[in-house]
Amino acid sequence: MKLVLDKRGDSMVIVRSLEQQDYDFFMHMHYESINILEGKPPKHELLNAPNIKKYNKGWGKSGDRALVALSDNKLVGAVWYRLLDEMDKGYGFVDSETPELGVAVLPDFRQQGIGAILMKEIIQQARYDGFSSLSLSVDPNNHLAVRLYEKLGFEVCGMSGTSLTMKLTI
Repeated sequence: MKLVLDKRGDSMVIVRSLEQQDYDFFMHMHYESINILEGKPPKHELLNAPNIKKYNKGWGKSGDRALVALSDNKLVGAVWYRLLDEMDKGYGFVDSETPELGVAVLPDFRQQGIGAILMKEIIQQARYDGFSSLSLSVDPNNHLAVRLYEKLGFEVCGMSGTSLTMKLTI
């Protein structure tokens, strides 16, 4: 189990590996990470859509990794990556050796630095796991997210639909 402590104001943020009992929360974070501002389908419907299901179907295979953040012993965020291939590309697909990353924090805990903590930890984990890069997809109008990713070293390398594809070489 990976355990990272980070003092934030009066509370402590703990980052650790995803555990079996966290799976429902993890799926909720996956839903939260999908930036649809109006008319967002219900969670079960969206996460089972063919273009989204590839991100969670059979979670735990080789190339999958997830971390969760806790504040005051409550799950508040998650970050993860998954390797996809040419035959089943994701929105942030770059190549079959670059895992695609996702991150989400519960609304009440956003803009407190938890997303940045999670991102820094998953980048370290990816390096430890032997990956040389990570990619992601982000709505260009999600300025806070884009700014965070740029600050962490991600660079725009393309577009998929209306979303930016960004890549970090680690």
